[in-house]
Amino acid sequence: MDPPAAAGARVRTQLLWISALVAPLVTLPAQTHLVVVAGLGGEARYRDSFHQWATELMDAATGRLEVPAGNIIYLAESTDRDPTRIQARSTKENLERVLGELAAGAATNAQVFIVLIGHGSARGGEPKLNLPGPDLTAEDLARLLEAFPTQTIVVVNFASASGDFIPALSGPRRIVITATKSGAERNQTRFGRFFVDAFAGDQSDVDHDGNVSLLEAFTYARREVVRTYEQQGILLTEHAMLDDNGDKEGSHEPDPATADGALARTITLGGGGAERAIRDPELTALYEKKRSIEQAIAELQRDKGQLESAVYERRLEEFLLDLAGTNRAIREREGGGSTP
Repeated sequence: MDPPAAAGARVRTQLLWISALVAPLVTLPAQTHLVVVAGLGGEARYRDSFHQWATELMDAATGRLEVPAGNIIYLAESTDRDPTRIQARSTKENLERVLGELAAGAATNAQVFIVLIGHGSARGGEPKLNLPGPDLTAEDLARLLEAFPTQTIVVVNFASASGDFIPALSGPRRIVITATKSGAERNQTRFGRFFVDAFAGDQSDVDHDGNVSLLEAFTYARREVVRTYEQQGILLTEHAMLDDNGDKEGSHEPDPATADGALARTITLGGGGAERAIRDPELTALYEKKRSIEQAIAELQRDKGQLESAVYERRLEEFLLDLAGTNRAIREREGGGSTP
């Protein structure tokens, strides 16, 4: 028999091979909602940038990512800027109303993306986004998210001083991404520009599967931010963070195998097969099974430190084998099956 170390190495190699086999497919949920909130811009250049980021993200969502236009809500500083696309001003009251209505109508397994664009602050230790009228604090948003007990929630905060939103919003089935690591990073950020680019183009799709996961988008944007600072020879004043394991601590370089990133790796804003999955009951069931397995893997990886190595590897192998078979069934259904 092989010594334990050799056997363990062989199992890890097998798991890496299986993981590489199943990674290209990303879960496509039955329902995705996108809420974009552009706060106070102050200077004209910021108002222009915030609106551009918002519209480019929405264009990517409704275009190549196939998110239904009716599932997208855009709140901005002024409705006069684009009356056809901006449903209401980005006041705290309007956001409360929008999220309340969405919580009442969203499917229990829906994905809800909330993208915050603007200037932030953390005076007095209270992180907030500057909005017309009263600002939105991290605690305000945490309270609003309590209305989504079963949905997967994604909050992406492009604002300066946004890092302290993570401790307030972190939790199960939640991915929280911020442009900075703390409220002390107060300069205007660049992260939003590249995060939007990640979904608008193909450059961030590192596994070439035609979908951009949140982990891929985050990694691409973070690297591009660093690159532009280095090119200009200036000190890096923003450090983007991602939290998806509910521990209230973000990671600047998430690693799905050890900490943050396991859930973000499975979630995408949309995808070419989503609409067909909704029309095809069998395909819908397969995607739901895939979603369940991937969430189980994310939870297992989160609890890795509490399990014996052999138990962890055995459970992970079982999940990955089940996921590989489900992915194979999805490919067969999408490639050869007929849509009802």
